[in-house]
Formats: sequence, C-alpha cells, structure tokens
Amino acid sequence: MKSKYLVHFVCALTLIGTLSSCQKVIDVDLNSASPQIVIVGEVTDQSGPYVVTLSQTVNFSDANVFPTVSGAQVIIRDNAGNSETLTETSPGTYKTSTLQGTVGRAYSISVASQGNNYDATSVMPAAVAIDSLYIDSTSSSGFGNSKKKNKSVRVLFTDPASIENYYRFVEVVNGVAKPDFFITSDRFKDGSQINYKLSVSDSTLNSGDLVTVTLQSIDKNTYEYFRTLNQVASGGSFQSTPGNPTTNLSNNALGYFSACGIRSKSIVVP
Repeated sequence: MKSKYLVHFVCALTLIGTLSSCQKVIDVDLNSASPQIVIVGEVTDQSGPYVVTLSQTVNFSDANVFPTVSGAQVIIRDNAGNSETLTETSPGTYKTSTLQGTVGRAYSISVASQGNNYDATSVMPAAVAIDSLYIDSTSSSGFGNSKKKNKSVRVLFTDPASIENYYRFVEVVNGVAKPDFFITSDRFKDGSQINYKLSVSDSTLNSGDLVTVTLQSIDKNTYEYFRTLNQVASGGSFQSTPGNPTTNLSNNALGYFSACGIRSKSIVVP
C-alpha cells in the first residue's frame, strides 16, 4: 500500500525544481496518523529565488487533497554568516530574494510552524558539467506486426576523480518537469565517463520534443532520500509494507532539504 504522502511528493516535484545531518526513516500510520508537515526545499549554485514548499499529509482514507501550511517562519542560513527569512508568496510557498548559493558551503533551513520547529542541513557539492545528450531509440512490438520506436535521452558526463559523488537528474519535456526519479552515484565509476539513460517503461519521447536535462550534484543525505523514495514507489525491497523515505529533516518532518550544484543541457528529439 502506498501512502498519500508519496503521491503528494511526486506532484510536488513537478512544481519545483553543522557539516553533517542525521538521517532517519519516518513511519506513518496511513489510516489514523496525525497530520505531519512535508517540507521540500532546494538551494542551488544558480541565481535564486529558491523555493521551499510546506504542506501536510492526510489519512490514507481521506480525499486526495493536501493542505498547504501558511504563516510559518522559514529561514535559510549558510556557514559564512548569511541568512534570509523567506517570504510566503502564495499559500504554502516560501521564496528567497537575496540569498545566493555557493559551492562548498553548508546550508541550514529552520522552519517554525504551529508551535513546532524543524531543521536540516545540506552541504553544496560542486556542479558537474554534462558532456552531451543523445537520443536512444529501441524497437518494441506495436499493434499487429508493427514496430514502435521508444525514444529516451542518454546523458554523458565525466565524474571527477577521487571524490565521492552523488547525482540526480531532472528531465523537462516541452516545459513540463517529469515526476520520475533518476539518481546515480560514482560507485565503481570514479573518475570515468558515465552514460546514464533517462527512461521509464510507460513513457517515450516524440520527434520535435524539446528536452532539457538538469544534472544535480547532491550530497549523500539527499541521495539517500531519493534512493529510499524509489523503494517506496516500487513497493519496497524485501518488505511487505514500505515505510517513508529517509529524511535529513528533524522532528518527524517529511520531505527533504538539499543544497546542490546544477548544470543543464537541451536537445530536440529528431
């Protein structure tokens, strides 16, 4: 059984783009759990504004409507002494105006809402450039004896040697971010060129589509979040009832906070 939190987070991803953090797995009683806050936020090495969204979970049996969390105080700080209190620009959406992400700095988020406090920290890795994109075509059986061409993007990039690296890919097709989760690391690939295919079984690209791929260099905590989120989405590994993904947020909050270096490249599908 999948929690509605997972469904909510997949939808949320389509709307947004100390030196260590604790990690924990939060389990939710799907049928009678009290509402829990969901915090989703990123700081990058590109110009802001950076966005943090706040919402709440609902019971599994309730309507698939997730309340936003308004009136919270959201502060992002770095370890160089910079800080900013974010402005709520729409219900549950908080944005920066002056903060600038810088590679190598540790960024901390503090959220105060309804008498509770939540925090997390993420260190921003250096961005890794995309060497090139190309379209991978495979044939599959279509109606009758026809053959269907399934097209997907492959991303080539060179991993920096002697550094532990973790990556997340965001694919935007014709201006719409895809909700699929693509992550990898340089385990067994340190210092080599990595060729990564962005594809899902029930989706294909069409000729003329404009595809933009963003390669995020993320820290280990963020990687673990998306790795365990994939397990939840697929029903878990060697477990009958999957829990919720590992998070770097405190006080039983759900979601994640990430500082990441990013680089993007686009391609038109032939």
